[in-house]
Amino acid sequence: MSLKEEIQNIMSKDPAARSEMEVLLCYPGLHAILVHRLSHRLWKGGHTLAARFISQVSRSFTGIEIHPGATIGARVFIDHGMGVVVGETTVVGDDCVIYQGVTLGAGAAARKGAQTRDTKRHPTLGKGVVVGSGAEIQGAITVGNYVQVASGSIVLKDVPDNSIVVGVPGRVLYQDGKRVSEEVPDIEAEAIKALKSKIAELEHQINLLTAEMKTVESSDNGEQAKPQNPEIKQPSGMKDAVDVFLHGAGI
Repeated sequence: MSLKEEIQNIMSKDPAARSEMEVLLCYPGLHAILVHRLSHRLWKGGHTLAARFISQVSRSFTGIEIHPGATIGARVFIDHGMGVVVGETTVVGDDCVIYQGVTLGAGAAARKGAQTRDTKRHPTLGKGVVVGSGAEIQGAITVGNYVQVASGSIVLKDVPDNSIVVGVPGRVLYQDGKRVSEEVPDIEAEAIKALKSKIAELEHQINLLTAEMKTVESSDNGEQAKPQNPEIKQPSGMKDAVDVFLHGAGI
């Protein structure tokens, strides 16, 4: 692609872009892609050190780290881009959009060190994939054409074409415009609810023991014991605070 085509691609995809000069001067995603085109050619030509050095200089200026070994397709738009990391064996298809904080990483393969060198250990993105901010796609998996990955999701398995992926770990919520999962389990929310339930149970047991001790003390003092049925009372204004929080209050 020519420089003009790269700029026109961004103008068509970003409503915040007001002029070609603004895109040329102020879009680090464009700068990172242009430098990667150069470093990738050097990498393919066997000049690996020079390629890595150029990519690191680009990283310092743009905040976007693209390994020179990665393959980036045509009309790829990295929006904002700060914190984006693209690994060595990553393949990004044409017309993809990648937002800030995205990691296209090696996952578990990275922990095996040198023995996985020169192997495919990073993801492959199909055409028209949109990856939301903070999402992670890890391992030698394939994300199909026209997939949308929600912000903050962690994708560890292959994703079929025309899907919407949400959650940690990522799950396909829609495919071909049809809902395939009624709900996406929120693991953290379920853990908090389980802790809340356990705390309530323990508080109830403590109240029972306290009431029993008071009954014994009253009997020892010759007072008439009164049956007690302690209830767990939440502080005023704090009723179902956990449920309110889990439904978005203060987030």
